[in-house]
Amino acid sequence: MTHYFSRLRPDDQSIISALPGGLVLARVIRVRYHWHRQKPYYEVLFFAIDPQLVRGCHITGRLYCTDKALWKLNWFLRDFGYDSELLERGQVDDRALTGLEGVLKISYATLRGLSVINLDAFAPASSWRELSAEGEPEVKKEKQRDTRRQKAS
Repeated sequence: MTHYFSRLRPDDQSIISALPGGLVLARVIRVRYHWHRQKPYYEVLFFAIDPQLVRGCHITGRLYCTDKALWKLNWFLRDFGYDSELLERGQVDDRALTGLEGVLKISYATLRGLSVINLDAFAPASSWRELSAEGEPEVKKEKQRDTRRQKAS
């Protein structure tokens, strides 16, 4: 059995900052419900499909199930193509989530000294080409600014 300890490796947050707009096309690999008296949540493990920079990487995020956070869980379920009949009944089947694909907007946050990934936004997988194309001009502009600054120095 292999165990993973995130504190044993150096923090590398540069990969997310290199992503155009923090966008990733991802597939759900595993979903686990964690009951907590104050903040129950789903822990979701994603497999990054695109862009090439992160292809094959695993991304873990939390979707909280408190009354105030259910809007975000609903947004995720709708955009990732979850069964609408189950959603109308208010049911979330962990097994039905496995294999769903969609777009994630992710960022890093530091809470109590620990780095965590925020799942900021979602979109259907069908909008990936459009969204990823919108992020590219921003990256190109930033690279142009950097090269201008280097030349000016």
